[in-house]
Amino acid sequence: MKLLFDHNLSPRLVNRLANLFPESTHVYTLGMGQEDDLNIWKYALSNDFTIVTRDSDYNELLVLKGFPPKVIWIRRGNCSTNEIETMLRSHIEDIQLLAIDQTFGILTLY
Repeated sequence: MKLLFDHNLSPRLVNRLANLFPESTHVYTLGMGQEDDLNIWKYALSNDFTIVTRDSDYNELLVLKGFPPKVIWIRRGNCSTNEIETMLRSHIEDIQLLAIDQTFGILTLY
């Protein structure tokens, strides 16, 4: 599973989670730091990424357009990059299920 980290998350997550998600990247790395959500959505769709975000707009896009791409929506309030990394690691089974289950397109983490 390839994760595409949105601009509201630290680019450091790519390296920190490389052992679990080795083909992941960040929108800044792709030169898409200023792109709107729809363009990021289209890129994720075309390149088989799951979007990881704190942005509710992707939930709205999912409702309007369906999936793929799938979305991991982090809903926890102010938290550090370390906490987000821990959250993603602790939910690895849920993330893997999201990847293979064709009945749902979003995983919400608190």
